[in-house]
Parts: sequence; structure tokens; C-alpha cells
Amino acid sequence: MTAEARSRKAALLGLAFDAEDGQTRITRGKNFLLWGGSQETHAVMQETAIKINEHLDRRGKRLEDVSIQELRNVCQEIKESIGG
Repeated sequence: MTAEARSRKAALLGLAFDAEDGQTRITRGKNFLLWGGSQETHAVMQETAIKINEHLDRRGKRLEDVSIQELRNVCQEIKESIGG
């Protein structure tokens, strides 16, 4: 791995604006930040971010290592698995 590849960073950012209960939900993970949403929406964002990381871990990859198309494919698989 080149020095450039090691120094690259990537993160997922999830934003939701459907909370009507006055709560501000924030979740941080190893490479993601989720902000806002209703309890249900925030839970879906959490599940999705965790599953993306699990999926990449099984492939032996980091978020920084995957192409946009590969990340789209992972997201599509996860969306189908959680009924989205």
C-alpha cells in the first residue's frame, strides 16, 4: 500500500430531518457520523452504517479502499436485506 493510500480517509455522513419529538440524535462510529431523524429513521441509519462496515470487514477492505460503484453495490445489497 502506498503512503498516499494509507493517508486517505473516508467517512459516511448520515443526516435526517424527520424528528418531530424535539430530540437530537447523534451517533458516531469508527468511520461514520449520523445526525438527526426520528427514532425509527436514526435506527435505520445506524443499522445501515454498521452493516456497511461489517460487509467491508468481511471483504478485508476499508471504506477508503472501495470505489464509489463498489460502495453503491454494498449499499444496494444492504438495502435489499433490510427491506428497503
